[in-house]
Amino acid sequence: MPIPQLTIYRHDRNSRALITLAGEIDLTTEHVVRESLGQCLRDGIRTIDVDLTTVTFCDVTGLNAFLHASQATTVAGGSLRLHHPPPVLARIIALTGNSTLLHGYPGDLPLRPSAPPLTPGAPSRGLTRAPRMIPTTGS
Repeated sequence: MPIPQLTIYRHDRNSRALITLAGEIDLTTEHVVRESLGQCLRDGIRTIDVDLTTVTFCDVTGLNAFLHASQATTVAGGSLRLHHPPPVLARIIALTGNSTLLHGYPGDLPLRPSAPPLTPGAPSRGLTRAPRMIPTTGS
């Protein structure tokens, strides 16, 4: 099995950075994401835009890296926004109640497409949101 690859490009303009990620974000690469986003803050960057257009996979460890960076950026008086996430990541973000990370998405993404009731006149049952995820690692 090949080792997942992740490439990070950073373009700064004053106190703003555009981070473009390409490849896979998982347990083996999330530390690189955490480090590069943390370095932005150490360099005085307060607005971080993360372009995920060329990310082919991102699991929950990647989401936790983004949540950690978002929290640190907010504490520093800045903001972090994700742009063009893969559909699965966008869905995980919506399901966990973290849609504020996403640029250009409404605050409440539907959890599933509307479906007609099974029987005429029967109320449809909606899904409940999962609790907001909080990073548990101390990095």
